[in-house]
Amino acid sequence: MTLLSRLRSELAPDQVITDRQRLRTYECDGLAHYKVIPAVVVLPRTAAQVAAVVRACAEERVPFVARGSGTGLSGGALPHADGVLIVTSQLRSILEVRPEDERAVVQPGVINLHVSDAAREFGYYYAPDPSSQQICSIGGNVAENSGGAHCLKYGFTTNHVTGLQVVTPDGDLVRLGGAAPDTPGYDLLGAFVGSEGTLGVATEVTVRLTRLPQTVRTLLAAFAGTDQAGAATSAIIAAGVVPAAIEMMDALAIEAAEAAVHCGYPAGAGAVLIVELDGPSAEVDAQFAEVSRLCAANGAFETRVAADDTERQLIWRGRKSAFAAVGRISPDYIVQDGVIPRTALPTVLRRINEVADEHGVRVANVFHAGDGNLHPLVLFDDGVPGAAGRAETVSGAILDLCIEHGGSITGEHGVGVDKARYMPRMFTDDDLDTMQLVRCAFDPDGIANPGKVFPTPRLCGERPGHHRGAHPLRESGVAEVF
Repeated sequence: MTLLSRLRSELAPDQVITDRQRLRTYECDGLAHYKVIPAVVVLPRTAAQVAAVVRACAEERVPFVARGSGTGLSGGALPHADGVLIVTSQLRSILEVRPEDERAVVQPGVINLHVSDAAREFGYYYAPDPSSQQICSIGGNVAENSGGAHCLKYGFTTNHVTGLQVVTPDGDLVRLGGAAPDTPGYDLLGAFVGSEGTLGVATEVTVRLTRLPQTVRTLLAAFAGTDQAGAATSAIIAAGVVPAAIEMMDALAIEAAEAAVHCGYPAGAGAVLIVELDGPSAEVDAQFAEVSRLCAANGAFETRVAADDTERQLIWRGRKSAFAAVGRISPDYIVQDGVIPRTALPTVLRRINEVADEHGVRVANVFHAGDGNLHPLVLFDDGVPGAAGRAETVSGAILDLCIEHGGSITGEHGVGVDKARYMPRMFTDDDLDTMQLVRCAFDPDGIANPGKVFPTPRLCGERPGHHRGAHPLRESGVAEVF
């Protein structure tokens, strides 16, 4: 029996997609710069079906890639041209909300924001809030260890996942962790969260719920430029204030947001800071006064305070829409993701602008200023010869700047296929081989999301993916099993 026949025997006809035009729907994730048409797409509805698909792939040694909502920004869910794409979007039930344990149990296809919606009536919410939280899925958040605007105070996905049910690369269903905050033995849960689909497929996630704060206050401060906004950020943290969020946008990002959602940010601002404080009312009031003072002391020429939740949402609307909004001012763009010490923000932002000018490329900066997580958007027109190459050069130079200043090549978007080639700039061969030993322990055949994270096939002998439109059945050795 061929692999395709096995898949069709395990799933309903509408759960197995082989039509080339329909397959094109899944050819990329949110980073559309890389595209690959998968050989087969499957849409399982239960964990048992996911396990059956992975088991069949393992027995035939056919690569598989797991995908949620497809909002990733590093090519982490880029399909394998000769493999199976496992789309978990139909596993979308919230199985339990247990306020007495401050936990919820959800399937991987559940939308991030829907967890908070379900928990709100009990006085709780789910803290990790990627900008795409209205459409991104919990399974994808687990794979990439997603953060969000409020990760400064509340941490990333790994800080809010206490248990997982996963399908291992050989097709077994196992549990890691549970409802308790910690479990004895090796931290397999910590290894899995952020592993970008290379260690298996999550089919159930137990998440930590956070009590809704008593008070939330949001401030928008406008500055002449990013130097002043960066100095204000450092001053706030140095004063011992840890806001729920400190977000920064530069002039080009503001221009894009205004064109897209008409957020009404102060005219003439070279940069804006969005600072949000939450917690007990007395504490928030005291901290808010200090934040306002520090913004003014560092050059804020206008400060707005949200009077109610409607105004708060309007302030956040510009920031949350920033990635998509740049489509209003550029036909193509690369979303980059790196981390630097927050004190290096003014220096690095100046260097980004200099590098962009040297290559005739525009860069819009929008990022989590509080923890130095940059999200520069490198703008270009793919219809102009050489423009994409210049944009990629600038994108790589930005990552080099992050490393040079003691940072990292990724904060929350993951490495995927986009940044795998930059891993040797940050890690030695011994470092990479040590990391790969963990991957080999889970996936000795190298079939779980191959070609991602690591720059070349290593140790396990994994097969890298084929990029930019390779034919889905080109390799005869794999085609035969279909």
